Amino acid sequence: MKKLFLAVLIILILAPIILADNLTNNIIVLSKTKVGTNETENQTTNLNSENQTTNLNSENQIKVGVYILNLGKFDISTGAFTVDFYLSLKCESVCPKQDFEFMNGRASSVDKIIDAPSEKFYRIQANLNSPVDLKKFPFDQQNIQIIIEDKKKTIEELEYVLDFEATGIDDSVTFTGWELEDWKAEARIHSYEVYDEDYSQYVFTIPISRIKINAIFKTFLPIIFIIFVMLSSFVLDPDKITTRLAMVGSALVASVMFHISLGNQIPPVRYLTFIDKFMILTYFIILMSFVFNVFLLELQERHNIRLVKKLHEFTEFTMFILVPIFYILLFVFFM
Repeated sequence: MKKLFLAVLIILILAPIILADNLTNNIIVLSKTKVGTNETENQTTNLNSENQTTNLNSENQIKVGVYILNLGKFDISTGAFTVDFYLSLKCESVCPKQDFEFMNGRASSVDKIIDAPSEKFYRIQANLNSPVDLKKFPFDQQNIQIIIEDKKKTIEELEYVLDFEATGIDDSVTFTGWELEDWKAEARIHSYEVYDEDYSQYVFTIPISRIKINAIFKTFLPIIFIIFVMLSSFVLDPDKITTRLAMVGSALVASVMFHISLGNQIPPVRYLTFIDKFMILTYFIILMSFVFNVFLLELQERHNIRLVKKLHEFTEFTMFILVPIFYILLFVFFM
């Protein structure tokens, strides 16, 4: 009977999270399908030199290097950020005429430092933006990108290639609230199917991730204390059932208010973030605790003291083991 009770309890707690997760994923797929039928946005394809069909030569190739000097604040609601960097453009002989632009923003200032026939060197400050993915919030990872493309010349006239020697991030660069990970650069083909044209595109990417220790202490620690206080109500004797119900109700109110404050930190999204799933599990644990205490109250009013005593003895310390197991399963299967 105890095993059956535990199995049912696990199903009742985890099932809503699984259903909600699948539902939001289906909504996203459907919305992407609808957009895909009407969209006229440009599609990009990674540049692969082995499978390249366009005949290119070194005369129209430009070696591109980006060296980051400073990164400004990253706005999680819009994906906007500021960046200060050096841009190096080198050619084997004379560089072809070019007029590059940033595909994910605009430059606020461009200073040309070197203007030689075979080399151009700029210091640029730009206001750019990158897509934001909050599915794993508050353990999310974002990609800061600098995307460069020529305004007029197709890939037959101009091709970007990587210059790793002139690419990197200055050691003095820090990004408050985020950890900088290993950068990567790529040259790819940007296809405009509507115009039947292909352009060479240079992409410099810096993956950033939240500082995990901050996420743990600022996001999960308050909920852990709320749940611990609520679980302490199971230690109280059944004759203090009103006190137990008050503790569970207070935990529910505190959890809802804390969830609202967390939601204000990020923009509205069409999917569940990890913290949403964490809070859904928290709500169901509190709800099941509330239902259990109401059931004990009903048994007391019917003077079924023997069953009340058995249920109390079973759950008095068992809940301190079961609840952490539920959260561990959440981290294992939904992170």
